[in-house]
Amino acid sequence: MQLIKNIRLGNLNSFLKLLIVIIVVCQFTYTKSQENLVGQNTSIKILDKISSKNELIKLVNGEEIIYKDLGIKSMKCINSEFDDIPEIKAYLQVRDLTKKNNDVVYVFNNWMFSSSPSITPFDHPVYDIWLTDCN
Repeated sequence: MQLIKNIRLGNLNSFLKLLIVIIVVCQFTYTKSQENLVGQNTSIKILDKISSKNELIKLVNGEEIIYKDLGIKSMKCINSEFDDIPEIKAYLQVRDLTKKNNDVVYVFNNWMFSSSPSITPFDHPVYDIWLTDCN
């Protein structure tokens, strides 16, 4: 009788060890997949409404670039978790350098979504900005 209890307890210990290993592996892969969602670079497309020319620009997150009269900075860029419907979102800060108080006021300081740019639209009389990629 004691032998049967020891065998059952041994099987339970083996099962618990296996369960712990599976949980650790799943947690590690989940963490790695979350790291892959956050990109280091943000790609945007800028349309000059006056000349009707557009240009693809690659931003390094955290660094500001000057594009004609705009100072553009991407703070964070995130890819979607689902591969079915790709969704890219980025936190952008855009300053109009023609204004005198350009250090204080942002023309755009919000999240931008690639699939729905009308949720938080970039409203400028000369330029339009679209989010295209996060890598």
